[in-house]
Amino acid sequence: MLELAEQLARWCAEGRAFAVATVVSVSGSAPRQPGAGMAVDNEGTVVGSVSGGCVEAAVYEACRAAMASGRSELHRFGYSDEDAFAVGLTCGGSLEVFVRPVDPGDSGEWGTGLKRAAAVEVPAAVASVIAGPPGLVGRALWLTGSDVAVGGFGDTVLDAAVQAEAAAFLEAGRTGTVEFGARGGLCGTPLRLLVESRASPPRMLVFGAVDFAAAVVRVGKFLGCHVTVCDARPVFATAERFPEADEVIGAWPHRYLDTQTLDGRSLVCVLTHDPKFDIPLLSRALRLPVAYVGAMGSRRTHDQRLALLREAGVTEAQLARLHSPIGLDLGARTPEETAVSIAAEIVAVRRGGTGTPLTGGVGPVHRRRASDAARSPRFR
Repeated sequence: MLELAEQLARWCAEGRAFAVATVVSVSGSAPRQPGAGMAVDNEGTVVGSVSGGCVEAAVYEACRAAMASGRSELHRFGYSDEDAFAVGLTCGGSLEVFVRPVDPGDSGEWGTGLKRAAAVEVPAAVASVIAGPPGLVGRALWLTGSDVAVGGFGDTVLDAAVQAEAAAFLEAGRTGTVEFGARGGLCGTPLRLLVESRASPPRMLVFGAVDFAAAVVRVGKFLGCHVTVCDARPVFATAERFPEADEVIGAWPHRYLDTQTLDGRSLVCVLTHDPKFDIPLLSRALRLPVAYVGAMGSRRTHDQRLALLREAGVTEAQLARLHSPIGLDLGARTPEETAVSIAAEIVAVRRGGTGTPLTGGVGPVHRRRASDAARSPRFR
């Protein structure tokens, strides 16, 4: 639905009533993915698509009915349904579509959220209740960047928990559903929410086209990152050696880094363990506002690296951001095991984890990040 934010913000500004249909889940060969949206206004104007044509007519009618009734509703379409041929979904797939009416009376709230979401340069997320108490179904909480834009559910604990979930989805650039058990819902009622996000995937920059790099690339893709491999040696920096990378760059690492714009979600993995590459690269990376900087090497290499970085003018506060030797202590030997240890450390850094076994631990499994210190933990 966020793909329609600009158009829907205009409808809100014009005081139009409309209904929004959003794909919640798909299976089989359903043609569009969760988050795809279609909207119908009170004059019958249609924007967007939820199925590439298969069930558009049925969803159109569902939107018209929602505007007439004022009720939000979750619809399911599938090949096995009796009306599969009637709605045109004969491709063998199935999908859930959530339809929510927006009338001029509540379009002020939606208008604010949509206007902020329409700003392309700002990451945005919206969490909508799609199943739960009738009074909550259809209500939403909006995020732009890391701030609450507008909305909520009238319960501070629930708002804080949903905000934390939406922030996590936004950070990963994901769209999907999340469920709160009876203890986490309002008045002891389970809730199901659709969290839509619109943000580019976080970037992972892997410097050093070494044998470990291919495994790190694979785990970076598994974490949902846009992965770049960079190495100054063109014989090693080839797409054939790293087919799963989004891009392979042949350039001096520090010079390439100087050309990039990175943000607080970006990850830098330095696998070269060669001072002529590492020192100028890390001197720059540790000054950037990225989420993670890790460097491969033995403890002896690490100590030598620290001395050279200090000589290069890197401060102690900046050196404290360096994760070296890279990864958690899992006893890893193979490139794949090492990549898992690196991924585990990245997750721990991003989520505020300790890296210790959960067995025998106390407290909630899903801990709060430092940025969530004022928020309540999610209940299950």
